[in-house]
Amino acid sequence: MSAGTRLWKLLLAMPVVLTGCRVDSGMQAPSAQAVSQPSQASGVRPISVDSTEEQIKQAVASVRSGKKLTPKAWPNGARVAVCLSFDVDNESLQIANPLPVPVSGGEYGATTSVPRILDVLDRQKIPATFFMPAMSIVLHPEMVAAILKTNRNEIGVHGWVHEVWPDLKDATEEERLLNQSINYLAKATGKRPVGIRAPNSGFSPYTIGLIRKAGFLYDSSLLAMDEPYEVVSNGQPTGLVELPINQIANDYPYYGEDADGAIPSPEAVFQIFKAEFDMAYQERTLFVLTQHPHVSGHRSRIVELERLIAYMKSKPGVWFATMEQAASYLRTTDLR
Repeated sequence: MSAGTRLWKLLLAMPVVLTGCRVDSGMQAPSAQAVSQPSQASGVRPISVDSTEEQIKQAVASVRSGKKLTPKAWPNGARVAVCLSFDVDNESLQIANPLPVPVSGGEYGATTSVPRILDVLDRQKIPATFFMPAMSIVLHPEMVAAILKTNRNEIGVHGWVHEVWPDLKDATEEERLLNQSINYLAKATGKRPVGIRAPNSGFSPYTIGLIRKAGFLYDSSLLAMDEPYEVVSNGQPTGLVELPINQIANDYPYYGEDADGAIPSPEAVFQIFKAEFDMAYQERTLFVLTQHPHVSGHRSRIVELERLIAYMKSKPGVWFATMEQAASYLRTTDLR
C-alpha cells in the first residue's frame, strides 16, 4: 500500500464535523452531539412527529429558495462566474473566552494572512469579497485601506462581534446589532455595504425581514442550491439575490483552527476545490469559494489557493467578480 493510499484511508476513517465560522470558547471543535442537537432558537417552533402538514410547511417557510438566477451567459460571454470570498473573523472567534494564545491565532489573520491574500489577488489581478465583523476592523483598521487599495475588492457585513443571531433575545436586539454593523462598515469604507453573510451562517426567524428592511442587494449565507437564486419568504419572492455557499468549498471543515479539521492536507483540499469548480464550469453557473484568512493564510495553504486561482484562470470563459458585481448583473438580468 502506497503512502498516499494509507493517508486517504486514514482521512476517510476520521470523524467529520462540518462547521463554518463559529464562536469558539477555546481551541477545541464542538462535539458531534453539540452539532447534531442545537439548542432551540428564539421564536422557532419545532417540528415534531405530531406536526400537521401545514405546521411542517409553516415551520420552514420564512426562508426558502425561489427561482434560479443563473443567466444564459455571464458578462462578455463567460460560462462561469467565480466569487472568491474571505470571512475575516480573526480574533472574533474567541469572544467567549479571549485568552492570549487562541486570540493570537486570530490575530495572525490580520498581521500575516490578509497581506498574503492581497498579494495573491494583486499578482493574479482578480477581485474578491471580504466579509468582516466590525470587531475585526476595530482591532485592525489598517486592513480596510489595504483591501480597498486596488479598487477591485468589496467589503461586506459579517456581524458586530461575530455574534450568533439565532441566540439573540429578540428582533430588536438583532436589528440594533445589524444596523450598528452596517453603519460602522459604511464609515470605515466610505460606502454603505450592499452584501451580507450572517456570522456563523446563522439566520434567526427575524433575519430575512431585517436584511430586506436594510436594503441589501444580496445575501451569501444559505445553502439551498449550487447556483444563484432568489430568496422566498413565507411564499413571497423577496427580490434578494442569494449567492449560496456550501461546506464543501469552505476551508474551515478541512483545516479547522489549527490543522485539527477533517483533511489538513493542502494538496487534498486543492483537489476538492478544483473538482467543485470543474462541475460549476461544466454546468455554466457559479462557483463561490469561502476562505478564512487565519485558516488559509498559512504558508502551505496560500500556495494551494494561488494554484487553484491559476488553474481557474487557465480555463476560457471564467469571470472573476466580487459578489456585488455578480449580484448586480443578476439583478439587472433576471429580477424584473
